[in-house]
This record gives sequence, C-alpha cells and structure tokens, in this order.
Amino acid sequence: MLRTALYAGSFDPVTNGHLDVVRHAAALADRLVLAIGVHPGKAPLFTAEERLAMLEQTCGPVARRARCKLSCITFSGLVVDAARRAGATMLIRGLRDASDFDYEMQMAGMNEAMARNIQTVFLPASPAVRPITATLVRQIAAMGGDVSAFVPASVVGRLKKKFKG
Repeated sequence: MLRTALYAGSFDPVTNGHLDVVRHAAALADRLVLAIGVHPGKAPLFTAEERLAMLEQTCGPVARRARCKLSCITFSGLVVDAARRAGATMLIRGLRDASDFDYEMQMAGMNEAMARNIQTVFLPASPAVRPITATLVRQIAAMGGDVSAFVPASVVGRLKKKFKG
C-alpha cells in the first residue's frame, strides 16, 4: 500500500524552509502531495499557477532524489477534505518553534476529530531554516533586500521580477 502524505500551505513564495520539510516528508512517504490553499479573501503575491510552477521546479528534484512521487495541487476548504481527495493518510506539518507547536497541536486535534484516519506528522525544521517565513521573505524582497539565503535561486528571480519598478 502506498503511503501518501499531504503537505498544505500557501507557499507564497516557496522557501528553503518548505524545501527542508519536503526533504523530510519525501523520506516518509511514497507519494507526497503539495497542496496550495487558495482562499478568496487572501491576496497572495504570486498566483496559484505561479506557486504551482515554483513547487514543481524546486521540490520535484528533492522528491525524485528520495524516490518519492510528487504531485502539486490547489485546494479551497478544509485540508482534511483535500487529503481525502488525494488519498492521503498523513498530513505533514513543519514546526519552527514553540508557537508553531501550540497552534499546530490545536489544528491536529481538530483535524483528527474530523478525519480520524488521517494522521498529522510534525517535522521539526532544521536549525538553519528555523527563522525563515514566507512573510518575512516577501517583506525583505519588497524593500530590496537580498533573500538568496532564504529561497531557492529560481525564486529569487521571481521575487525580483515582482518587486522591480
């Protein structure tokens, strides 16, 4: 039986922290689904299509090295519903610090109440990527700062295009 995991997020943009979680998750699953949450009330920097392309470009090689099949999708609504549609039995969540842990524990409890057959798996961030958030990356890039230590090189180029002019 294939072990399918779903890792959901906004991925706006993809960061080295996301890649770290993907690397660890790909070692646990036979199939990893990266799911971009699309919500009408939010105005992301990158379109869903741009984020899908970034995920496939940056995370595809990571998954292939682990011999894990990668799929990238968008979803709206509950993450457990997206996981069911994808056939996932694991929800992957990355943890950077204690505040992430507190929030994610609440979410895991609610998700388990709605979908008992889907297990939440917490993956601690590697020390080098713990301070990275997509929000901080966007803020630094918007002010002309160098984000090359926080995102893959291809994402640096996309951020420069978004913020030039």
